[in-house]
Amino acid sequence: MAGLQTDKDILAGLAEAERDELELEKKGLASPHSGEEHELDGIHDGLEFPTQEEKETLRRVPDRLPISAYLIAFCELAERFSYYGSTVVFTNFLQQPLPPGSRTGADVEQAGALGLGQRASTGLGTFNTFWVYVIPLFGAYIADTYWGRYKTVCVAVGIAIVGHILLIVSSVPGVIEKSHGALACFVIAIITMGLGTGGFKANVSPLVAEQYKRTKLFIGQTSSGERVIVDPIMTTSRIYMYFYLFTNIGALIGQISMAYSEKYVGFYLAYTLPTAVFLLCPLVLFFGRNMYVTSPPRGSVLSKALRIWRTAMKGRWSWNPLTLFKNMNSADFWESAKPSHFKAEDRPSWMTFDDQWVDEVKRGFKACKVFLYYPIWWLTYNQLNNNLTSQAATMATHGVPNDVLSNLDPFALIIFIPICDIIIYPALRRAGINFSPIKRITLGFYTGTAAMVWATVVQYYIYKRNPCGRYVSTCKDADGHPITADLNVWVQTGSYVLIAFSEIFASITGLEYAFTKAPKNMRSVVMSVFLFMSAISAAIGEAFVPLVADPLLEWNYGVMAVLAFVAGTIFWIQFRSLDKEEDELNALSEGQYDEKH
Repeated sequence: MAGLQTDKDILAGLAEAERDELELEKKGLASPHSGEEHELDGIHDGLEFPTQEEKETLRRVPDRLPISAYLIAFCELAERFSYYGSTVVFTNFLQQPLPPGSRTGADVEQAGALGLGQRASTGLGTFNTFWVYVIPLFGAYIADTYWGRYKTVCVAVGIAIVGHILLIVSSVPGVIEKSHGALACFVIAIITMGLGTGGFKANVSPLVAEQYKRTKLFIGQTSSGERVIVDPIMTTSRIYMYFYLFTNIGALIGQISMAYSEKYVGFYLAYTLPTAVFLLCPLVLFFGRNMYVTSPPRGSVLSKALRIWRTAMKGRWSWNPLTLFKNMNSADFWESAKPSHFKAEDRPSWMTFDDQWVDEVKRGFKACKVFLYYPIWWLTYNQLNNNLTSQAATMATHGVPNDVLSNLDPFALIIFIPICDIIIYPALRRAGINFSPIKRITLGFYTGTAAMVWATVVQYYIYKRNPCGRYVSTCKDADGHPITADLNVWVQTGSYVLIAFSEIFASITGLEYAFTKAPKNMRSVVMSVFLFMSAISAAIGEAFVPLVADPLLEWNYGVMAVLAFVAGTIFWIQFRSLDKEEDELNALSEGQYDEKH
């Protein structure tokens, strides 16, 4: 009996110890007997973690955002003011001729400078988009391998400033009248600006989200006393919602003010003011230098990730496309590339990481597969940069500059981003609807389709109600003044608002997906892959340049609508299974990676 009582005491003691350890774990503290230390230098210490039951029953909410994230978002605001403030006048600068007697390009009816026509304007505009979104691949590699994100952003800002100065030179009186010299200076300027902008974009997006350091679900309490789960993934989503809000505040102010600057003063002012605002970036970066959370460079991380993929592909190559696709998507594809798959003596010297990091790389590759559909989505978005601006010039503007209408897009974003964050998304969560990233991206494709359908209908009525029929862009009266359709230019509103919703669902979610699914030491690289899809879209867009002139513009918008609809449908069919894996993918902890060897 005594022995039995002793056993009971031991069991009771063990049960109590287990309860103590569970309680410590729930509070975010490691057990003193576990031999484990909590990750991230105590960031989660003292927090209460949810149980499985609480995960299934409690409402999830985002956390507060750190001040450093707002500082970086302000840099994005200034950079986007400068970029969009400059590029919004590119179409008129390139397409429209210099008004008679003007030395600045300003004209209350139609500003212009080089007179290259719509196709040349669209071609150079598309090249600029392609260039700006190719460079992030190099900027990301430099940041992750050599400099780190913060230093790369600082250097990129300096390069972009030089490009802005060259842009001013191309538009000053005395240069703008000499179209060949002005064009040469303009091309050099956009190449230089692209180097800076590309390096900036690849690294500022992951840098802003890195300012929030918590990675685990924990219990919080609202002001009303409700117990809720604070979700870091939702916090990241909120960071990118407001980051995009800052982006579009900068774009809106820049585009509106520069459209009127070119119309009433000249292109030199439309390029000088963005440069002045952009000079705020280095000041803010310097001011917050001791406040920012930064990640150091980790050496040749990208090359090791590619080696992992190459190792996993051994024995799976096939000339049969179906067999190759099946082999690459097999359940055990990544297992053969894990260090545990090799004996210690056979393990390659470059495998200086653990199995967990391979799982992170696997997750990053899944994200990159999702991004492969984005070039089609960007085709619809890119219409507002050139073709919708040109479309506005063929309608009754009633004194409004034709390139002001494009500001309906950022204006709609400024209105609807807070509405989505504060009202729509929380309402969906309360209703038990899982509006996952894959669902949001799919809806983004469909709203992009609707925007192009709207533009097609508008173009149809422009052709129908113009005296010159399908040759509206060259229609002039006896005195050489343009004759436009009698449609009010504000009928374009539907296209811009639908594109704005498409951005909320597709573009913002893409930024979030790139950050949350990338290995921590490859965030710039994965983000640059997402941005690179815009460059691919610009290259594809070059193939559609023959459609961006009268009398084929209806076909241009109609083709974009069909492509976006088909791509969105295939996207959902292929990736809807990722909805079920979302929590599992987000729950992966950081793997071990030794960059010194």
